Amino acid sequence: MSKELPPIRRVVTGHDKNNVAKAIMDGPATNAKGGASGATSTLIWSTDSNPADCSIGEHVEDLGARIIGTPPPENGSRFAVITFPPGNPGRMHRTETIDYVIVLSGEIEMKTDDSTVKLRAGDVLVQRGTNHAWINRGTKPARIAFILIDAKPLGIGHAITRGATVR
Repeated sequence: MSKELPPIRRVVTGHDKNNVAKAIMDGPATNAKGGASGATSTLIWSTDSNPADCSIGEHVEDLGARIIGTPPPENGSRFAVITFPPGNPGRMHRTETIDYVIVLSGEIEMKTDDSTVKLRAGDVLVQRGTNHAWINRGTKPARIAFILIDAKPLGIGHAITRGATVR
């Protein structure tokens, strides 16, 4: 976890047995894993179906506590926040997903086969199964929210597949 950024607070809502909406989880997101590059990925939540299950009840499986790879489960989604340290070199990779990317703090570069785009806090990006790398050339950590949604296979290049343990 970055020493410069606070832990990620995660609040999950649900309903009690009387169908009253309420917060059922509130605390630090603890399912964090470090990568070889020094980045830290914190899983916030995942789903394994579409439409997703949001059944009534206060006692639900903590879908942020699961151990999953980079892609979401088949027909599912994966919501993670990744903190990239300064100097993070990135690595080229592809997931066959639609990714909604929101830069929460800092700056990050997304390199693709043919271009590089610099993103700053407040910027959003839709990444559509392209080969890419995340590079932090700045002097401060970059914290990025990623929502990955399973997509139909493209059939091009090499993709990180479901069940891979890279986070």
